[in-house]
Amino acid sequence: MNQIQEIGFLLTRHTKDINNALETSYWVKTPNGPLKLLVEQQQAVFFIEQNTEQLALELLQKQGVMPASTKQLTLSTFNHKLVSGFYFNRLSDFYQARKALKSEGIICFEDDFRPEERYLNERFITAGIEFSGELTTKRGISVIKNAKCRPSECDISLTMLSIDIECSMKGELYSIGAYSDQTQVVFMIGTPEPTAEPYIHWVSDEKDLLVSFLAWLSAYDPDIIIGWNVVNFDLHLLDKRCDLHHIKFALGRDGSTPYWRKHQSSDQQYIEIAGRVVLDGIDLLKTATYNFPSFSLENVSHELLGVGKKIDDVDNRVYEITHKFIHHKQALATYNLEDCRLVWAIFEKTDLLAFAKLRAQLTGLEIDRSGGSVAAFTNLYLPKLHRAGYVAPNLGDGLQGLVSPGGYVMDSIPGLYKNVLVLDFKSLYPSIIRTFRIDPMGMVEGLSAPDDAIDGFDGAKFSRDKHFLPKIIEQLWQARDVAKKDKNAALSQAIKIIMNSFYGVLGSTGCRFFDPRLSGSITKRGHELLKTTKDWIESLGHQVIYGDTDSIFVFIGNEHTLDTAKVLGDELAVYINEKWRKTLEDKFNIPSYLELEFETHFSKFFMPTIRGQEVGTKKRYAGLVEYTDSEGLANQKIIYKGLETVRTDWTDLAKEFQQGLYYRVFNDLPVKEYVYEMVNKTLEGEFDGKLVYRKRIRRALDKYVKNVPPHIKAARAADEKNKASGKPLKYQRRGRISYYLTTQGPQAIEYLSAPIDYHLYVERQLKSVADAILPFVGTSFDEITDHQMSLF
Repeated sequence: MNQIQEIGFLLTRHTKDINNALETSYWVKTPNGPLKLLVEQQQAVFFIEQNTEQLALELLQKQGVMPASTKQLTLSTFNHKLVSGFYFNRLSDFYQARKALKSEGIICFEDDFRPEERYLNERFITAGIEFSGELTTKRGISVIKNAKCRPSECDISLTMLSIDIECSMKGELYSIGAYSDQTQVVFMIGTPEPTAEPYIHWVSDEKDLLVSFLAWLSAYDPDIIIGWNVVNFDLHLLDKRCDLHHIKFALGRDGSTPYWRKHQSSDQQYIEIAGRVVLDGIDLLKTATYNFPSFSLENVSHELLGVGKKIDDVDNRVYEITHKFIHHKQALATYNLEDCRLVWAIFEKTDLLAFAKLRAQLTGLEIDRSGGSVAAFTNLYLPKLHRAGYVAPNLGDGLQGLVSPGGYVMDSIPGLYKNVLVLDFKSLYPSIIRTFRIDPMGMVEGLSAPDDAIDGFDGAKFSRDKHFLPKIIEQLWQARDVAKKDKNAALSQAIKIIMNSFYGVLGSTGCRFFDPRLSGSITKRGHELLKTTKDWIESLGHQVIYGDTDSIFVFIGNEHTLDTAKVLGDELAVYINEKWRKTLEDKFNIPSYLELEFETHFSKFFMPTIRGQEVGTKKRYAGLVEYTDSEGLANQKIIYKGLETVRTDWTDLAKEFQQGLYYRVFNDLPVKEYVYEMVNKTLEGEFDGKLVYRKRIRRALDKYVKNVPPHIKAARAADEKNKASGKPLKYQRRGRISYYLTTQGPQAIEYLSAPIDYHLYVERQLKSVADAILPFVGTSFDEITDHQMSLF
């Protein structure tokens, strides 16, 4: 055995019982390839208050699950009770002991941390790792025994492979495709065809398909497997078909089968593969805060890449896939490979792998973890907390009964304005945390020594110097500034998501550090900041017409030019920042990290009323921004917030009409002729392709009992026709439906039989959009169209 020292990137982690000891292992990718680290002599541990230690030992002795050892520690709870550590050599004993103590009302602290996580966490290891130990080889696998590990900022390249399967409605496999920048292959059941593409690997039957693919995957040996719904569909079905044929689903780098977990409250499944990571494109895009009307591969590839799937009838793709398998296998192979390539291209376009790696490096989360903001916060916070002498609280330990408000939204003053400035507090909640020292342990320390603490809300007080979260935010903030300077978009986005999640974490009852005094001290401070900033701006003679969470909308008068408006916006930001700097120094004796920025100048701005009322709306507006483009030419764009143009539940007709109408209003152009034209063309059937509604079905159809909405009526009618014609039921268990409103009610587009109700579209789509803005230019939809409508 050779003693080595190396760096690597963490892929997977695991602990299991081996005889009477724990085996804690980590698969890492190094510059020289993958290997497995074995960390010996690890134990599972939880903590209990020392005043219950003797009773706990007596209970465990009766149960026959005594800890390997106990130790009275200098750590204490947030209630200042000293704790003892209970250490176990086997996970089974750890879980049994935890259950026994909880059933008797004895509180166990930090009993939800597995040993492989705690080992990394206590050493501040996230994703990059430096290790040393004894190198040996076991069944062709490089293994490091007696590994000693510490954190590293290394950047290791990971290999990626996109996979996709094609199958029948019953789940019978037809083909399996795989794509990367190094290879492309489709394993296809069938007789070899002499004119076939060279990437097609022909196999005799489904069993041969599975065996061939698994052998090829093992030889290709990717670090990362990617796909679209790849865990819940592709890998899950492959596992089931392997079971059917009594084939070992050996995806692991050590030849092991995957371990499956199911989410407690949903159908979501998770897969753990020794030495490999699976990244699902849908989950990762959502984690990176991408948002699409539909996360189907067809839609996302159109949105991001401008291309779609190579199949004609998207709504009946299973039938077309089966038809291609029977009659045109080469076409199916092309389609199969294209799906793989599209997923790969989406990952490349959005830099998703880099984002996932950076997020893991910043937080210590597994690279395939979706969501996980609570776990990320805990990973960053817990080792610092231990070194300060505390164990973490359990869920529900925080103060109960209080409710912290959301972000402050001002009442708006509706109208059509010239020259509105938007002033925005940069990362408001993180900057409040940093400025006012808001921190879980800091509140414990502040309440213990209140005389010199910083006042929060609802009785909270925060220590001026004993805290961690403000410093964590400061470090992330500085790292993001560097990422922006280096134009590292993936790192900048990862840091932004982490920083902005901290308020949500502290305000979530699913976080062990939840206490409404913490979240309330953030949001209520935000309310105070916006209200006071509004007063200061209005004292200068300007009118604040709206405010939302971290933004102030200021009407500065009609006389300003683009240049003078920008100068005033910068001056206001400097003025407010200086006011806050001096106010916080005088009132709290703290420096201000609040930063108000001049963000946008709307040369024209529209704040509508609530439909049918005179009260202004919230979170709904539109504004015209004028700017000089990269070629030095004057240009403009209209920004919409919360209006029909940016909502997925309105038709393309409504969106196009709104954009055309607002363009004319903002540019002082005539509107009557445009309204006439859009109504005419709608009634004459020229816009039929733009009248489709697209809605998500969020529950099973039979769950809709009262007030059945139009899209559910269309879905039920469509599935009745599907059932009558022997086709699969498409809409019974969620999904999306596209439909028209007809003279006989809503109908799915594939079963359109009645005439489209054009008058209903004019009333619900065109009139609704127009009457939001036309009164502000002295007219109305009815005034314009009364004569026009009488002609039809």
